Amino acid sequence: MLTNSISVNKKGNLTIGNADTVELAERFGTPLYVFDEGDIRKNCREFKNAFDEYYDGNARVLYASKAFSCKEMYRVAHSEGLGVDVVSGGELYTALSVGFPAQMIYFHGNNKTPDELEFALKNNVGRVVVDNIYELKTLNNIAKEMNKRADILLRIKPGIDVHTHEFIKTGQIDCKFGFALENGEAFEAVELALKEDNLNLVGVHCHIGSQIFETEPFKLAANVMIGFAKTVQNKLSAVFSEINFGGGYGIKYLESDDPVSKAASVKALTDAVKEACQTENYPLPTIVIEPGRSIVGASSLTLYKVGAVKTIKDVRTYVSVDGGMGDNPRYALYGADYEIVVANKATLPRDFTATVAGKCCESGDLIQEHTKMQKVEVGDTLAVLATGAYNYSMASNYNRICRPAAVMVNDGQARLIIKRETYEDIIKNDI
Repeated sequence: MLTNSISVNKKGNLTIGNADTVELAERFGTPLYVFDEGDIRKNCREFKNAFDEYYDGNARVLYASKAFSCKEMYRVAHSEGLGVDVVSGGELYTALSVGFPAQMIYFHGNNKTPDELEFALKNNVGRVVVDNIYELKTLNNIAKEMNKRADILLRIKPGIDVHTHEFIKTGQIDCKFGFALENGEAFEAVELALKEDNLNLVGVHCHIGSQIFETEPFKLAANVMIGFAKTVQNKLSAVFSEINFGGGYGIKYLESDDPVSKAASVKALTDAVKEACQTENYPLPTIVIEPGRSIVGASSLTLYKVGAVKTIKDVRTYVSVDGGMGDNPRYALYGADYEIVVANKATLPRDFTATVAGKCCESGDLIQEHTKMQKVEVGDTLAVLATGAYNYSMASNYNRICRPAAVMVNDGQARLIIKRETYEDIIKNDI
């Protein structure tokens, strides 16, 4: 199986966090998102412990809440000593609603509205990661009106291309996020930020992409960012106390995937930062990272009931489930890979090839094509593994289908953390 969290019990049923997935499906219904709290907490601690070992703890680990945002996830992140990054007023509101310390919240986004910026300042968020000149000026004006001084980072595009899907590359010049280095706009943004009375430029931020299986891109990012920091110091006499390297750490979606361990990733980054700072004679900054997928992605699965099995001779077999692109749009968006298990037949060989189809009125509503699983029948429980990141977050009510419930398990015990939507929920905002 993909992680230590996933196993098979004496009944031959798939388990996650020692909880029987077939029993979970019966108890809570399907589709159902299931998260292993113990595995999530372990992932949080591995990042923090690595920074304690390799960088004397002079770091902040922020959970990238866009991967999976809900009240309980913010409670878990806070109890593990993590900060969070948010990318909307809604994520910020959710974090604040459970008492998450505002100073440990970083507010991202390439088009924050004035209302969102005012909301962030009103609640004294720790950092606003500024994306463009218009936002920089808007934030300064709002802070001035509120008689505040906002601590900010500038999002920089370090010009690093990584081997990942085109849709999730974010570090190259042709990207909607941040200020580019190549054309001088990043330096100009620093100059402007330093002149604004109501902004306090703490440092810079970068994010080179997602689902990265190498350490070299992060090393390159360290060299580029420290090099830029030194240029700013030499020309403007300003020193960045903090450099945020974003996230992007890959996880295991398929058995063939080979992600770098969290400790190895942190060591590679911290070694590169220390070496670059020594070379440039630059003071060691506080390092910030923003793992999201690598904290929750592989610590979860989604359960479905099989409603129909349709074989088209000499073409393919469709296995239709009671969810689909409404609760997992990643395959439709960019062909995301998943491992699939028939949860109530987990001990049997996965020697049956089928395409898993959702129930939406859309030909592209597929979860996986031509994939291996156990021989499946109507009524079986299907488990799609490693769905913790960007599934619930991207879920929709397409065809007015209710979004699923989510549960968190801890050593075999399950609790509801997000209620299943009802038809009444769907129409509540209709007039």
